[in-house]
Order: sequence, then structure tokens, then C-alpha cells
Amino acid sequence: MTQSRNTGYSLRQRRNLIGRFSLASTPINDHIRYEPDEKCTPLSSFVVAIQGIVLVLPLAVSIVVINVLATGQDEAFLTWSVFSALIIVGIVTALQASRISRFGAGHLVVMGVTPNYIPLSVLALNEGGPAMLASLMVVSALFFFAIATRLPQLRRVITPTVSGTVLMLIAVMVLPICLDRFGEVPEGAPTLAGLCVALVTLTVSTVLILRAPRCWRPWSILIGFASGCVAAALLGVYDLEPLYAAPWVGIPEVGFQGLDLTPAAGFWALLPMFLIVTLVQAIKGIGDNVVIQRVSRRRPRTTDFRLLQGSLYSNGLGVLLSGLAGTPPASPYSSFTASVVNMTGVAARNVGYVIAIMLLVLALLPKFTGALLTIPSPVMGAFLLLAVGIFFVEGVQTIVRDGLDFQKTVVVGVSFALGAGFEQQNILENLLVHPWGTLLGNGITVGAATAIALNVFLNLTSPRSRRLEVRLDFSDLPRIDAFMRKVAADMHWSEEATQRLRSAGEETLSSLLQPDSGHPAGGGTDKTPRLIIAVRPDGGAAEMEFISTLEDEENLEDRLAYLNEEDESVDEREISFRLLRHYASSVRHRKYQGMDIVAVRVEA
Repeated sequence: MTQSRNTGYSLRQRRNLIGRFSLASTPINDHIRYEPDEKCTPLSSFVVAIQGIVLVLPLAVSIVVINVLATGQDEAFLTWSVFSALIIVGIVTALQASRISRFGAGHLVVMGVTPNYIPLSVLALNEGGPAMLASLMVVSALFFFAIATRLPQLRRVITPTVSGTVLMLIAVMVLPICLDRFGEVPEGAPTLAGLCVALVTLTVSTVLILRAPRCWRPWSILIGFASGCVAAALLGVYDLEPLYAAPWVGIPEVGFQGLDLTPAAGFWALLPMFLIVTLVQAIKGIGDNVVIQRVSRRRPRTTDFRLLQGSLYSNGLGVLLSGLAGTPPASPYSSFTASVVNMTGVAARNVGYVIAIMLLVLALLPKFTGALLTIPSPVMGAFLLLAVGIFFVEGVQTIVRDGLDFQKTVVVGVSFALGAGFEQQNILENLLVHPWGTLLGNGITVGAATAIALNVFLNLTSPRSRRLEVRLDFSDLPRIDAFMRKVAADMHWSEEATQRLRSAGEETLSSLLQPDSGHPAGGGTDKTPRLIIAVRPDGGAAEMEFISTLEDEENLEDRLAYLNEEDESVDEREISFRLLRHYASSVRHRKYQGMDIVAVRVEA
């Protein structure tokens, strides 16, 4: 191709255009020693896995215990719940590190259990027993799978603005829990003992994060825990009773109670509550995976929504298995994952397999679990505080990376203010019948619902888009060009702006049909994939979406970001990428399982 099909630029002219713009350099996480697909040494894997276990196990077991006590179950069921929770968390952790069919995030994901279903579990057990609870959790898991499958269709509703706001609200919700743990010390301990232990832990950990030599980074969490435990022992607040009480080996009796296959009225009354909590969990899971993908790379890439969908499918499987076992559902602990990766510099997914094996062993050896449960609460509170701070910043970055214009600022501001306000004072609790007041007055639910509602409102009140369906082939370029001309004429654009819109459309098609993509140009057969183009006016700009079924691995947004870091010699295959970046003010490429969506914004 020596000449552009509609612009008339020669190859030399196209090369000259490339020099008129430059891209911002891609941020680099230079502290990352091992990326997800790089295998770290067995020693590093073992050390990092231990630190992940130390972070997640006490909190996960505590949530299981609270769930069992809140639902009024006996000690035998408690033993079964802890055992099955560790097994399920281990299975899902290994699955998240993998990429098996549609399942798996392909990243290190530290899994735990979520407390969000505890109030609903109490209601379900009182209404219909363990069988009804299991049935409700199975339906919730199916709903989780449906959200993952329909994620491309939900892209304008569950946006980075929504997930980022939810991440920030989670941090706000957990923060008081961190501070409460500072005061959880045995009776008779010095008044300031808990605070002193927490400060020692927090100080040592922060110093290690900021200034530890590269060789010491993988050990930073263990050193922080050790310093806190030493301080606790010196102040007399180290309780070893859980270690003495735990047996060496234990395999409990199976506690599965079966499913309720004849749903009663109580089932249908509780189902909407379970689906609401599941939706919030899914939104949180989306934000979690965005954070994990970003912190795991030396050179952060555009979010891979195929891996995000795989993570949601894995989370849904965790909900399904947990429901059948009668334990709180497995859930990603992205704040802990981000902390482990940032503090150790290790994001290799083979660490996830090591964590999974350790969890399976710990499930069979309660004595080791008991040893980890002796970690003083102030030490855990200090680490949780550190993780929550990092988590809040990741939520902010999720929003900012998507572009923060005035409308998004209002959406985030109103949603966060309402969510944080309801977290401090639930004004619905006394206005609605229990448990609806508690459920709908939850800060995360209110914030997420507000953000979604405002997004839906913006979509409904935006100008309607114009659509064109063609083959993903250069032979249909004249139809695309005519469509772009008509759209520009309807928006009363100048000839120069019209030319820019047409050129952006051509270069997007050319970029999708690069020789190394899954669908080279010039096929023109009946099997040629379809391409849907939707153009929507947005003030003084046009938002274009190119929706196709490409299966190639390359992300156009990443390719555009890396162009300025290559040598100055121009490869003809790169010209379309460079010109696209020249004509468009922004390019977003979302790769889903079985679908690619390229969003291009062109200013008038």
C-alpha cells in the first residue's frame, strides 16, 4: 500500500505526518521483579506464598467463624466450614492463576472469603435451613456467570467510573475495622500496648516498602509481621492459645445438606437480596481485576477484559462451591494482592499455585492454621491499614485512567459522597423493613447503585448513535467512507473535520486488518467476520465504536502507547497505528472473550 485509500497521502507524506505528534511515555513499575508469565525461583515463590497466606488466612478464618456463629451452627459445622473454606479458596486461587477455557485471570490473585453474605445467610437459614441457603447461593453463582458472559453489553453501565468508586468505598468501609483491631488485646494488657504494636508494624513495613534493598523486598511482609509479633510478645499481648488448642491433623465429616429443589415463598422473597449482593460482588470483582492487572506489570497494559471475564467466571465458581459447602463465598482480596506485589515485587502467577497447595495442606493440618491465627490483631490491623491505603489510591487511578471529565467528576463525587455518608449513618435502616433497610442502606450498595443509575441516565439522554454493519474487509471501505461522510454532514462538520473523521475510520479498519492480526485484509469470503460501527455525537466530537470478533492477541491501545519507545525507523505496518493516533484524540481497545471493541474519539 503506497497510498491511503481516501486521504490521497503518499507513503512519504504519511511518514511525515507521524513526526507531528508524540505520545506520553508509558509509566513503568520498575519495582516488579517477576511479571505474571515469568517464573520466579522456587525460594521466591515459597517466601511470597507464605506472606500471602499470612495476610489472608487470619481474616478468612475469622469471617468463617463469624458466619457460623451468626447462623447458630454447632462446633462440628464450624470445623467443616473452616476446612471446606480453605479447600475452596485454594482451588479458586489455583484457577485464577491459570487460563483454562473461559476460567482464570492468568495472574496472581490472593483469594479469601467475603463477609457480604453473612446477614443474608442468617435469614436463609432461619427461613428454610441449609438447603435453602445452598439453593440461593447456586442461583447467585449462575447470576455471576451471566454477568461475566454479558460484560460486553454492560460496558456502558459497569464502567471504570463505577468500579473505581466501589473500590474507594470499600477502602472507606474497611478503614474503621483496621483501627478497631489496634485495641484488640488480651485483658489486663497495658492500655497503649495494641497501639504500640500497630505502630511498630506499620513503621517497619512502610520503611521496607520505601527503602528496602531489592534483595530484601520479597521478605518485607514477613519482616513486618515478625517485628510486630516481637513487639507484642515484649508487651505481653501475644496469645498462643489457638496454637495449643488446634489438633495436628483433622478431616471433618462432610457438612453438605443438599439443595432445596422445591422453592417456597421464602426463597423468592430472599432471592432479590442475594442477587443485589452478587451484583455488588461482581462490580467489586471487576475493579479488583483491573487493579491486579495494572500492578502486576513493569509496563502497565490496557485492561484485558478476557482475563477479567475469566476472573469473574472463577469467582462465580467459588460462589457455587461455597454455597454447596455452606461457607461464605470465596472472593479476591485485591488489596492484599496489590500489597504483596508492591512490597515483594513478585507478580508471577506460579506463586498462586504455591499458595493453593499451602491452603490445601493447611486445611488438613489445623495445627499450622492455629499457629497463623496467633498473629496479634494489632499486627493484622496495621497491615490491613497499609493495604487499604494502597487500595484507595488504586481506585482513584482506575477512575483517572479512564479520563475524568466534568460529567464523570459529578458521577464519582455524588456516588462517593452518598456511599461514604450511608456508611457513616444508614438512614434507611429505620425506614424499611428488616433486612431491606440494612441491605439497601449499605454504603457500597448505595454508592454503586448511584453510579450505575447516573451512567444509565447519561446514556439515555445522550444523542442516539448511528450504526453500520459491514464485513471486516478492505473491500467494504467505500461503504464505511460513505457512512463517515454522512455522519459528518449530519453533524455539520467542516471539510477538514470530515476528512479527519474519515481518515480515523480508515486507519482503525487498517489497524484491525494488519497482516499479523487474526483476519488479514482481502478475504472477502462469506466467513469474513462482521464489523459493526456505531458513531455517536458528543458535544464537539464524535465517539466511534468498532465492534468485531477478532481473536488476535495484540491490543491496539497498547500498540499505540509503545510506538514512541521504538526506534525511529518506520515500519510500513506501523503507519496505520501512528496515523490513527494522529487523527484521534483518544483510542480505547477492549478485548473480550469472542469480541473486540475499539472506541475512537475524533474532535471536530
